Amino acid sequence: MKKFALTALAAACFAAPVHAFDLGSMISAGTDLVKSATLSDADVKAMAAESRVVMDKQNKVAPASNAYSKRLTKMVKGLDSEDGTKLNFKVYLTKEVNAFAMADGTVRVYSGLMDKMNDDEVRFVIGHEIGHVKLGHTKKAMQLAYATSAARKGAAGSGNAVAANLSESELGGFAEAVVNAQFSQSQESDADAYSVGFLKRHNYNVQGGPAALRKLAELYGNDSSLLGSHPAPGDRAVKLEKQIQSM
Repeated sequence: MKKFALTALAAACFAAPVHAFDLGSMISAGTDLVKSATLSDADVKAMAAESRVVMDKQNKVAPASNAYSKRLTKMVKGLDSEDGTKLNFKVYLTKEVNAFAMADGTVRVYSGLMDKMNDDEVRFVIGHEIGHVKLGHTKKAMQLAYATSAARKGAAGSGNAVAANLSESELGGFAEAVVNAQFSQSQESDADAYSVGFLKRHNYNVQGGPAALRKLAELYGNDSSLLGSHPAPGDRAVKLEKQIQSM
């Protein structure tokens, strides 16, 4: 993961620039370019499931006995699924302030984020990341990564065979494309709004949203110029408060 995650958070809430990953040796660039635009939901879920395995191998996962794991388990008790997707939670032990979700229901929360935020605020972050999945934003990020691979050699296969034909390094690259995706201003706002609805549906404190964004502004500044097209976290907090008032 990238060391600039903290700075990116202040501007884009858990997003950093998409990188051109070296996805290794593949075949048929033309096939891959077409496939990148037509990845089905099944393709994306299969790739996410395989990428999850790789990511969990590459990161230090907190065991169930760890204090962070116990806190997260308590925090999401009863949160087994969201909009038909079964969720699975784990904590990555790292100082980075981040979290991500993928189409197969993977939700990974970084211990650095848990150090900075209370439970209500972390729940908002979780809802925000799930929002990116449910609104199709992470699928677009994966399509972009797939297209990037096509610029090299391509990846053959169709349906769930897509994931089966990818190497571990390639799957890790696709996971990083999700973790480090730079979403647009409208996508970030939509994910914020989704998370408020998420908090309300699951009977969590909706004020966790504005509080999380204000905390980012306090910790890292309310500068929207860090990632040009993204709104400053303090401004996003104001927008969320208005949304909550109108609910």
